[in-house]
Amino acid sequence: MDFSSYELILYDIDGTLVDTAGAGMAALIETAESVFHAPGPSLDLAGSTDLGILQNILDHHGRSFHSAERDEFFLRYHGHLQSNLYSGKYPARILPGVADCLERCRTEGVATGLLTGNTREGALIKVTHFGLEHYFPFGAYGDDFADRNLLGPVALARAGVFHQRAFAASRTLVVGDTPKDINCARAMGAHCLAVATGQFSADALRSHGADFVRESLLF
Repeated sequence: MDFSSYELILYDIDGTLVDTAGAGMAALIETAESVFHAPGPSLDLAGSTDLGILQNILDHHGRSFHSAERDEFFLRYHGHLQSNLYSGKYPARILPGVADCLERCRTEGVATGLLTGNTREGALIKVTHFGLEHYFPFGAYGDDFADRNLLGPVALARAGVFHQRAFAASRTLVVGDTPKDINCARAMGAHCLAVATGQFSADALRSHGADFVRESLLF
């Protein structure tokens, strides 16, 4: 695939760049139980935003959304997430082809950023744990909006601020592993490369309308 035909590539994190092997899910469950003192709902993390996940947990407990409660939840979550990743209990890993793919973008002069459902701090914790943070100086995150489809224009704007130039959605590639990544790319007018390194097969991703589908980021 010719990445040089794009001026900006926006990457999802979980299931696309890395597999945290359950460290993130465990952190969310631990946080929900410590904050609400009761088991929470079953969680579907595939392509979801952290704000959306928190809203589902609050709805489950019949609680209203307050900024103070949000801040407390994410403060605890980030602590659990970092602890879990560094504990050695979870065999977290960078997914196949990711390191070479990112380095290829860098050498070809293609701008790279994040387009993820993780909070900004959660995203930083994850990419820093795997030594990938220097590839992602900007992004749009799951604490910007609960609706993932609203994140694309945020990422474009932040790319423009960082690089001091305008980026066109038509020359942007979104790389993800779920139908929600595909929908997000479509909502912003970008192309989408879907990789079957998460919960969805290549056929499932193809049926959801991805422009390109690969088994992994190995090229």
